Amino acid sequence: KCVASGAKVVLSRLPIGDLATQYFADHDIFCAGRVPNEDLQNLASATGGSVQASLNAIRPQDLGQCKLFEEKQIGSERYNFFTGCPEAHTTSIILRGGAQQFIDEADRSLHDAICIVKRAIKTGKVVGGGGAIEMELSKDLRTYAQSI
Repeated sequence: KCVASGAKVVLSRLPIGDLATQYFADHDIFCAGRVPNEDLQNLASATGGSVQASLNAIRPQDLGQCKLFEEKQIGSERYNFFTGCPEAHTTSIILRGGAQQFIDEADRSLHDAICIVKRAIKTGKVVGGGGAIEMELSKDLRTYAQSI
């Protein structure tokens, strides 16, 4: 029924056995098992599809769409990339580094940056940091000092 539906990617919460994996591969369908429910829900939302409990009544409108699906290996891990999803409002960022301390610091810095952008979009205002106030004050004092 998956093949007849026209699906090119099949994801499941449960493990997918070797025989089913081979069957899907023979029909040019990528499959992955043990996908967390949260990931399935997020992907369904981004692609415009829906999570199915059974294949007995699968309809074309139940299938999601994306422009490009790729499986890539980054370091020792394999990741699935769904790009060009029509309803996507989020993205994923993969942080890699030599030590966990580096990853943790990068995560904190990225979180801070995202929060700053979120607040700037929400309020429409930005308060300069990193010495911006001191530089502006110095410029004004220099201009005033030259006028005396």
